[in-house]
Amino acid sequence: MLRTLDTFAGRVIALAAVLGTLGLLAEVVVILIDVIGRYFGSPLRGAQDVTQMAMVVLVFGGMALCDRQGGHIAVDLFERSFPAWLNKLTDIVAAVLGAMVFGLIAWNMWKSASISQMLNLSTNIINLPKDWFQYYVVVCCVITAAGMTLRAVYLSLGGSVTRPEGYNS
Repeated sequence: MLRTLDTFAGRVIALAAVLGTLGLLAEVVVILIDVIGRYFGSPLRGAQDVTQMAMVVLVFGGMALCDRQGGHIAVDLFERSFPAWLNKLTDIVAAVLGAMVFGLIAWNMWKSASISQMLNLSTNIINLPKDWFQYYVVVCCVITAAGMTLRAVYLSLGGSVTRPEGYNS
């Protein structure tokens, strides 16, 4: 059951990462066109709006993948002096707290998106609807929170923490 859930989570996380990659590509293309256009005296209209929204897609799209690969910043100052059970406990607590934080971000963004939808809020220059991007953040935060919860359950059931390459243990 846990293996099936992990496989499903991996696919959903990969999809979010692909969307984040598309956000990065859109951002690069828009900035490139804008810079070239500025050189010729005709900057791209709305480049700032597209860049800001692409950054939202990029950051939140890659967050779950970053967590799954153990890429978040971690301070291991006391890890070598703690017993193994305490290190495992801190990993479980960190995963649970991370899931709670992303759950709270999703909840607040959901409320913010409803207000944006009600007031028909959009970006300043080319009027991109903000609620679409806010709902995207909600989905990505839920995916990240679910991944962190799955990691906490896995660790609680006796699984081991995988460390990213280059980690000195």
